[in-house]
Formats: sequence, C-alpha cells, structure tokens
Amino acid sequence: MPAKNCPSTPPREECCMSSLSRMVAAVLVMSLACVAQTTIKVCADPDNLPYSNRRLQGYENKIAQLIIADLKAKPAFSFTRQRRGFIRSQFNKHACDLITGVPAQFRPVLTTEPYLRSTYVFVSRKDRKLKIESFDDPQLNNLNIGLQVLEEDYAPPAQALARRHIVSKLVGYEVFGDEAGAIIRDVAHRKIDVAIVWGPLAGYFARPYKNLLETRPVSPAFDPPGLPFTFAIAMGVRKSDAQLRDRLNAALERHRKDIEHILRSYGVPQLQEPTAVAQAGHK
Repeated sequence: MPAKNCPSTPPREECCMSSLSRMVAAVLVMSLACVAQTTIKVCADPDNLPYSNRRLQGYENKIAQLIIADLKAKPAFSFTRQRRGFIRSQFNKHACDLITGVPAQFRPVLTTEPYLRSTYVFVSRKDRKLKIESFDDPQLNNLNIGLQVLEEDYAPPAQALARRHIVSKLVGYEVFGDEAGAIIRDVAHRKIDVAIVWGPLAGYFARPYKNLLETRPVSPAFDPPGLPFTFAIAMGVRKSDAQLRDRLNAALERHRKDIEHILRSYGVPQLQEPTAVAQAGHK
C-alpha cells in the first residue's frame, strides 16, 4: 500500500546523521561559549600612574593581570577615563567586565574583598623636621599646604582643613595624568612646605626623593564625627556577575602575598588591620 512505500519516519541512517549533527552543533556552541569566557575585559585609566596606564605599568594593571591569569582567562584592557558617570554610561553598558581601584562596598557595583588598605599621609622634607601627623598640629596654620583637587568633590584632607579654618595657604594640584606627581616634586623642591596625599600616590612619586622626604600617616584614622582618612580598595563587577565576583575573591585570596609584593614595589603604604579602615575608598 502507498503507506508502506512512503514511510512517515526517516530511515535509521538519516536519524543517526540528524542526531550526530545536533551533537556537533551543541559542541560548537559550547566551544564558542568557552572561547568567549577566556577573555575578561578590564576598564582602566589610560594615564593615571601609579594605578594604570596604556603601557600597563600601573600596579592595578599588574594585579588585574595576575588575578585574571589565575582564572585561566586573558585580560583585555579598555582604556577610558573613569570620571563621574562612568559606571552608568560605560560599565553598566558592558564596556568591560571588571574595574579595579573602586571603594570597598561601592554601591553602584558588586565589589570583591579588598586587595589594598591604605591611608592619607603628610609629606614633608626631612630637613624641615616638621613631623606632622595630625590636622590639629598648630604648624599647619603657617605652612603652604599642597592638596590634590578631585573634580567637584572635596577630598578628606580638604574637608579636615576647612573644619579648622586652615584655608589661606592651600595650593591645588592635579590628581590625574602626567602632573599627578607634581605635588610631591614641589615638596622636594621647597615650593610648598607640606603635602597631604593619598598614600599609594605619595609612596610611588616619593621614591626618587627617599633621602629628602618623609611620609607620615594621618592620625587619627578618623576625624570626628565621621571623616575617614584610611580606605579599603577592591575590584568591581556588575551586580549581575556574582559568580565572577566569587571567582575573583578566591583568586585574590590565593595571591594575597603576591599582591602585597606588587604594592610594596610601588611604594604603597599598606594597612594590615581591616577594622581600622573605612569601607569606602578614594583614588
């Protein structure tokens, strides 16, 4: 009968070939997914040493490379200035998967455990013997004080000085780009008397002047009622990337000593006691 000559089901060979094709297609899809996962895009500043630059000379570049290699992935750096609005306009639109140097518990992103805890420091010439450690030191009323300007925000040292009405002899400096180290250089060259600088930047740019300059951590760590000078710094991922955050945390823990070594090589002052550090950050 016609029904017997025109079977409604395909021959066995055709069935097998169809199954094999589906298996091959599935393997290819999985392979492509794996390839896509081998690259982690990192947003980084193009000219912001000691943190990052296009030549990957910053300590955040080195730490990102170390951690991503541990995840058996490759870093792909996307260089963009991380200014106000960066998270909303670029990071959340998948310009990259990871950012470094963000405040611990920075709300717009999902943060890792901190890989750095540091503090603001006073920088002065050793031969001046100022030995300033506190914003309540009376010497500050008569000194030319260098501060770095953070766009429209006021850095903690500026706020602390303003509370004490020490504003007449302040000298502003850039915090980004080629002139980030000018504030340290001007202390060494006697153009200003003292600078109050975020520790990682101060430690890095003071290295050529180690015989001339001294750095002293700001003390106490908090200016009551709640202005911190010590901060914890972490990596950040999108809030939907909890799995990546967890993998990064595990890698950070495995390489804790390596990270400390990298930071020491850049002259970064490191605080070891987490309870003494604010869960916010400042770059």
